[in-house]
Amino acid sequence: MADDTDHTKSDTPRTVAIALSHEKGSEKAPVVTATGHGELAEQILNIAFENGVKVREDADLAQILSEVDVDTPIPLEAFAAVSEILSYLYRVQNVPANNPEFEQPGNQNDN
Repeated sequence: MADDTDHTKSDTPRTVAIALSHEKGSEKAPVVTATGHGELAEQILNIAFENGVKVREDADLAQILSEVDVDTPIPLEAFAAVSEILSYLYRVQNVPANNPEFEQPGNQNDN
């Protein structure tokens, strides 16, 4: 997730990057694995590019996720947007779209 805007008083846009991970087949929500602003964000993006990780620009989602602590599941308000991104990535990688790989927190089936 990348965002080239900064909501501070500076007139210069500042890059924001958030890295997420999700264990394939897990019913748990994706977890924030790294966040950064400015130079650290650029390093996160470079690591992603070097490793062929898909990057998506979404300023609103980046703002929400930049507030989340590392090693913490994504918040409920970000779930729909992250789900859409993962769905796209699974389609690109030929993973069936009708096979969801995680559920919304609190929506797990006890059966």
